[in-house]
Amino acid sequence: MKERSQRWLSASLLAVATAVLAAGPVAMSVQVKNAQMRATPSFLGAMVAPLNYGDRLQVVEQQGDWAKVTTPDGKTGWVHNSALTKKKIAMSAGDASAQTAASTDEMALAGKGFNAAVEADFRARNQQVDFTWVDRMERLKVTPEQMEKFLKEGGIVVNEGGKP
Repeated sequence: MKERSQRWLSASLLAVATAVLAAGPVAMSVQVKNAQMRATPSFLGAMVAPLNYGDRLQVVEQQGDWAKVTTPDGKTGWVHNSALTKKKIAMSAGDASAQTAASTDEMALAGKGFNAAVEADFRARNQQVDFTWVDRMERLKVTPEQMEKFLKEGGIVVNEGGKP
């Protein structure tokens, strides 16, 4: 009985794997203003290439919240699922009504329940708070190169899967 159950389980797993492989790569579009393709499935992974709103990618693998993608010019790396959509984004030159999706920063803040309306409400209720340094920090931009240097100098090694 146990041997028959193992054969049934093996056959089921083989059928699922075959179906997944037969489906092949899935086409996705970048839905944020800009994103980064990473060497590992982690925000700390080295940047492989910048991606722009509307770029089409082929998803070849999923790992948690990350998709392994390939660009039309053959670059391969990892992109967080929040930056991707199955919808094909059509860009048209000179279209004044064209709207861009949220930036990566806006997506991250929205995921935390924070947006412009929440900030305005907080400021209104806390007028005695000095936001000068918060405003300055928001304007800081860290390049991927600066991030890599910081990690290296700190002795932080990002392993496959993005775990330090």
